[in-house]
Amino acid sequence: MSPANDNHIKSVGHRQPFATEQSSLAMPQPKPLPSLAKHAHDGVSSTVQERWLKQKGRLAMADSVGDTRTARISAEEALAMHASGRPGKLEIRISKPITTARDLSLAYSPGVAEPCLHIARDPALAYDYTTKGNMVAVISNGTAVLGLGNLGAVASKPVMEGKVALFKRFADVDGIDLEIGTEDVDEFVNAVRFLGPGFGGINLEDIKAPECFVIEQRLRELMDIPVFHDDQHGTAIVAAAGLINACHLTGRNLRDTKLVVNGAGAAAIACVELLKAMGVRPQHVILCDTKGVVYQGRTEGMNQWKSAHAANTRARTLAQAMEGTDAFFGLSVKGALTQAMVASMADKPIIFAMANPDPEITPEEAREVNPGVIIATGRSDYPNQVNNVLGFPYIFRGALDVRASTINDAMKIAAAEALATLAREDVPDEVHSASAGRRLAFGPDYIIPNAFDPRLITRLPPAVAKAAIDSGVARKLIEDLRRYARSLSGRLDPTADALDATMDMVRENPRRVVFAEGEEQKIVRAAVAFRNAGYGRPILIGREDRVQATMAGLGLGEIEGIEIHNARLSGANQKYVDYLYARLQRRGFLRRDVQRMVNQDRNVFAACLVATGDADAMVTGLTRSASVCLHDIGHAISPAAGAIPFGLTLLVGMRGKTIFLADTLVNFRPDATQLANIVIGAAAAARHLGHEPRVALLSHSTFGDPPHDRAVPMRDAVAILDQRKVDFEYDGEMSPDVALEPSIRALYPFCRLTADANVLVVPELHSAHITARLAHHLGGGTTIGPLLIGMERPVQIVPMDASSSQIVDLACLAAYQAIAQ
Repeated sequence: MSPANDNHIKSVGHRQPFATEQSSLAMPQPKPLPSLAKHAHDGVSSTVQERWLKQKGRLAMADSVGDTRTARISAEEALAMHASGRPGKLEIRISKPITTARDLSLAYSPGVAEPCLHIARDPALAYDYTTKGNMVAVISNGTAVLGLGNLGAVASKPVMEGKVALFKRFADVDGIDLEIGTEDVDEFVNAVRFLGPGFGGINLEDIKAPECFVIEQRLRELMDIPVFHDDQHGTAIVAAAGLINACHLTGRNLRDTKLVVNGAGAAAIACVELLKAMGVRPQHVILCDTKGVVYQGRTEGMNQWKSAHAANTRARTLAQAMEGTDAFFGLSVKGALTQAMVASMADKPIIFAMANPDPEITPEEAREVNPGVIIATGRSDYPNQVNNVLGFPYIFRGALDVRASTINDAMKIAAAEALATLAREDVPDEVHSASAGRRLAFGPDYIIPNAFDPRLITRLPPAVAKAAIDSGVARKLIEDLRRYARSLSGRLDPTADALDATMDMVRENPRRVVFAEGEEQKIVRAAVAFRNAGYGRPILIGREDRVQATMAGLGLGEIEGIEIHNARLSGANQKYVDYLYARLQRRGFLRRDVQRMVNQDRNVFAACLVATGDADAMVTGLTRSASVCLHDIGHAISPAAGAIPFGLTLLVGMRGKTIFLADTLVNFRPDATQLANIVIGAAAAARHLGHEPRVALLSHSTFGDPPHDRAVPMRDAVAILDQRKVDFEYDGEMSPDVALEPSIRALYPFCRLTADANVLVVPELHSAHITARLAHHLGGGTTIGPLLIGMERPVQIVPMDASSSQIVDLACLAAYQAIAQ
């Protein structure tokens, strides 16, 4: 296989680089690939060439038959992605301002002397004054690059850069890749052992066995920071999590499970050691290599690591070992496990065929023999991918945050158990979206969490940190693990910390929230998640039999704690008609019109529940446009006294930060007074979510250039804000370039904004809507909202394409509004 042709996130043992689809139209055309003769002259072995051509042919064949299970890429696309713009995948960004001479004096000479002196007196202060506490060195000598073998140190650099990128992407851990140009164990160890002062941890990568065992063991003894060989332990942790759940589904006890492991390299040995540490009986584990069973007394092809796991057995071949076994771990080669071997296994067999790019046996082949088999592979185009990215970013995150001196078995077991637990929970829509359209639920085809599950960052690091503290290897204690988990979500999403604090308040003060479209699958799942999160009591509007059938079909458990109201059959129907008729009788509505609306319009019925105090808040919008929902709700709920309703969309992760955009929902062409009110409301919301507001009132015109009548309301709104003496930064009218680009803003030295704007107020609804939707599809971040602000009772309208997670978030925010009122 070739990194240029790979289409997986880097996976266990037989490693894959992270590849992102890129359009060939968006980048320069790459140079032609070197010929095989050129490869030979460069010293690349024919075996490597064959592997590369084999992988290229496999992907080309998948393209030709219309295989849609994976993202298809070409070698040219991968090379172009790595070559375009700045070559490679990494750059270093400055985290402190170095703009003025004063900044330079603080950051370097003479100011830098102060932290130097303090660290000299107390080396632990390096964690407070430098990047050490969030910096990992990703180190390789290139002797086992992906599935390609010994390519050398410099050829391993693209993979090491990719590993650094994954650390940052999934756990906000900074990293530097270091390629060591030696295959001598002593030289390698000496090169790495002295790096400890500059890093919080060492991630060893792509080093061949058995040297990797020696290197890791010696570095762990010599260094007082975590040293982790991901090819070994990352694979073991993720595979162990999958085995826990497979045993759960098949009614097995992990301790009594009989396991055969084929392959005796770094990953296989680590799997065996971890599972034994977790309680699997040593006598129930048989290790095999290319020469057969590793048994007690064998001398051929043995080393100290194999000998430690030699079995007392009469079996001498893999086929013999497989007879009656419960589970199989393959970390070897394609075809190593035959259908006959599968047939000889115990009932409800468990198979982890983790060779890449082709597993020891495919799921299709295994199920031909036994349809009830639970099977995992290392590939992303099959269910149950054993993927190292599920482990290493979060393990290091937890280890760094408690300043651990090592990563021990207790921490690895905690990570495996946290992964297993997460897979048994309901799956967010974001994960479904990343799984090629498959609906995921705990079962034989979903025993391992998806790599894109957003909950990983808040589940694994706290588990690892707690284990480090409990086992005595932590040098910093975390007293409130829940608050720590909340801070972790904020590392990847600067708004998440404040949102999570809001959600904590809702848990402490749960509310009754109406979900108006109660028969929709997404709504039912959101209601169950809302209940399970402890936010309050969801009320579904719909027919009870259909709601219950939907819940049963989704496997979401009991209906306890969830109310179902049928508008036509509700006992409160008459009360709602009376309330609504009193509001609408002088607006052209007859009583029978109102009765029909309450009976047939779920938005009206839901709004009446909230308006009369039978519920605290409501959420709708999945099946009707926002304008229709606003019209329906407006019959029963009015704007708050003295307030202007408006929509606020959060663009999270845009340019590495959060942008608040208003008005994206209500006011088509607001006048200057309305714009000023929207500015004040949006600034207050931004401040509540932890941001000091800097508001830009946007226009095609910048401070009168070019002059146009459409820019006048934005200019007048600034004058109104001046009169009201608000306590936040604002200015306008200005173009987005001025609001968001310091170099362009410098052309206007009188501009009041001291930094980039984080609240953007757009002049008209159509431009706000276009901006929000384009940002959602093109910006690369996350969109929350629009949040409806300014109604007398809490109402939220979700986008029609909202995920269940987005619905839960808005329902929780509606509940928070009810608390705040």
